[in-house]
Amino acid sequence: MARVLVTGATGFTGQALCRRLVGDGEQVVALVRPTSKTDELRSMGVECRKLDIRNPNEVVDGLSGIGVVYHLAAAYRAELADRAEFERVNVDATRNLLEGAKRHKVKRFVHCSTVGVQGRIDDPPAAEDYRCKPTDHYQESKLEGELLARKYFQDGIPGCVVRPVGIYGPRDTRFLKLFRAVGGGYFVMIGGGKTLYHLTYIEDLVEGIVLAGRRQEAIGEVFTIAGPEYTTIRELVVLLADVLQKPHPRWRVPFWPVYGAAVACDAMCRPFGISPPLYPRRVEFFHHDRAFTIAKARRLLGYEPKVALRDGLALTAEWYRGQGLL
Repeated sequence: MARVLVTGATGFTGQALCRRLVGDGEQVVALVRPTSKTDELRSMGVECRKLDIRNPNEVVDGLSGIGVVYHLAAAYRAELADRAEFERVNVDATRNLLEGAKRHKVKRFVHCSTVGVQGRIDDPPAAEDYRCKPTDHYQESKLEGELLARKYFQDGIPGCVVRPVGIYGPRDTRFLKLFRAVGGGYFVMIGGGKTLYHLTYIEDLVEGIVLAGRRQEAIGEVFTIAGPEYTTIRELVVLLADVLQKPHPRWRVPFWPVYGAAVACDAMCRPFGISPPLYPRRVEFFHHDRAFTIAKARRLLGYEPKVALRDGLALTAEWYRGQGLL
């Protein structure tokens, strides 16, 4: 039986995907860096091949015997990230994997992009064909990698693109700061709280990715994978407070003065190589709409997210408490 390959397998989504695939009886191979911790993957029964996906020769060898590729690996954003590294990982490594897939005639290539390639959504909710307008080096490189993958798909590789919306759930700490701020009573709303935001529970995301790797209707398409509902940031914070059984946050400050301070802080810190304590992208969370439709994934993939936002937040809070994080 041809094996299934996952890149980015040591990350939050990658591990969850491997867990699901192994549970489905698949023979899973993970491409991992030589320095990666692989104990958890190996305990699942995942074969770990240590190589550098930025090296085309290593990648071609690493794809031997592979039938399906789930490409999740990416250089993620950081305020002082090296733009060249974004290109090496999000574009060049993607090309290496696509070339390897072409050489070994894989049956399906699922490329994981991000809704971030569409930037701020001016007319929400956005569908897959909404214009792309990346706003930073990370998003620009992800768009370049996605367009590259789509070209290979047009040229004959059977593949598709999935764009996850904000991912959350047990085992991840991306939203821990928000949980702590609301739970601790020190959350401060920046702006009016009317900005739209969309989340995806990890198990729903994995289901969407797996469907993209198995459904014939997925070939050549782009899919947004998101949760069943989006909310305003205020609604999200109120819902989280209810889940945590805490009073609803009431503190609020105007957006533009805080944003101006963030721009100034970033400008002062960047020349010295210092990561700014306050930076524009973090403040933009309170101002830029992020809401999407999953109608296409529902229609072509049969995708149907099962975890309501309240339930997902409760499960995440329970895991945080179990880890002593809340």
